[in-house]
Amino acid sequence: MMRPLQNFYSLKSFITLLFLFLSSLPLLGQSSYTKVVAEPGDGVFTLLRRHGLNPSEHINSFLELNQENIGKDKSLFAGRTYLLPMASTGTTAKAGSSNSHSRRVIEEPLFGPKYSRVVVKDQQLSGAVYYLSAGHGGPDPGAVGNYGPYSLSEDEYAYDVSIRLARNLMEHGATVYMIIQDPDDGIRDESILKMDRDEINYPNEAIALNQTERLRQRTRAINGLYAKHKGAYQRMLAIHVDSRSKSQNIDVFFYHHQNSSLGQKMANHIHQTFTSKYRRYQPNREYSGSVSHRSNLYVIKYTHPPTVFIELGNIRNDLDQRRFVISDNRQALANWIAEGIISDYRARD
Repeated sequence: MMRPLQNFYSLKSFITLLFLFLSSLPLLGQSSYTKVVAEPGDGVFTLLRRHGLNPSEHINSFLELNQENIGKDKSLFAGRTYLLPMASTGTTAKAGSSNSHSRRVIEEPLFGPKYSRVVVKDQQLSGAVYYLSAGHGGPDPGAVGNYGPYSLSEDEYAYDVSIRLARNLMEHGATVYMIIQDPDDGIRDESILKMDRDEINYPNEAIALNQTERLRQRTRAINGLYAKHKGAYQRMLAIHVDSRSKSQNIDVFFYHHQNSSLGQKMANHIHQTFTSKYRRYQPNREYSGSVSHRSNLYVIKYTHPPTVFIELGNIRNDLDQRRFVISDNRQALANWIAEGIISDYRARD
C-alpha cells in the first residue's frame, strides 16, 4: 500500500514541488496549439486546408479558439495570428453500423445553412479521396440555355449537382475536395440558379480569364492534392452540362482516358447504375447514355487520378432542362452518381 505523500515531504516542500510541476505544463492556447498568420484573402477553409486540417472536422474548434479574431461572416484578418486546433481521429461509425450514437456529425459551411450539417452514415468510402470539378465558373458561365424569360448557365447547374454529390460522398466517409467553389451559394433548391462570377479555384485562387489557364489551374490543384495523398485510392470527376441543338434530347453520358482502365471502370459502374435506375423509374424509355474515351479533353489528359468526365444533358433542350431546374432531379443525379461511385469502390479489389 502506497504511503501518504506527506510522510516524505514537509508541507512547504510539497507546495514547492507542486508549483514547479504546474509551471512546467503547457499553457492553454499557447504551446498546446500551433500559431499561424492569416494571409491576404484567407478564409477559414483556406487556412485550415493549407495546414493539413479538414475544415469539416475542425471549423467549430477553430472558431471557438479564435472567437476574438473572427470578423463578419466568419472572415479572417490578414496579418493576425490564429491558433490551429489539434488534429484528432474523431469517432466515426463502423461500416454498416445502425447505432446513431456512433455516427460522426460534421459541419461543412460550403453546403449552405440548410445542408451544412452532414451525418456520416457509414464508412463505405473510408480511405477514398475524390476530386469534384464542376465545369467552367468565374468569368466563364459555360453553355447557356433559354428557359422562358430566364437564362440557365452550365456552371451553376453543374456546380449544384457537384456539391450535392460531395455531400453524398462525405456521408459515406470519403475525403472530398471541391475544386471549384462558390463561397456563398451552398446547395440550392431554387429552380432558377442565379448566375454569378464569384467562384474560386481551390484553395482560394481567382479563376483566370484565359480558358487554357483556367484548365491548368484546376489541373494543378488536383495534381498537387494527388501527390499529397500518394498511395490512397483517388478518383476525379469533372461534371459538365452540354449544349446542342434545342431539339436534341440526350441522356447522361461519360468519357474517360483511353489508357485509363480505372477511369473506364468507374465510368462503367456509374453508367450501370443509371441504366438500372431508368429501368426502375422510366421502364417505358430506354436509357441511351454511353461510355467512351476522349483523351483530348484537357482535364482527362493532364490530371493524375483516374478521371471520369460526365455530361449531364443538353441545357438547350426542353426535356433536359427539367433535369436541371427541378431540385429533386439534381439530387437524383447526385444520388445515382454516388451509387455508381460506391459500386466502383467496392469492386476495387
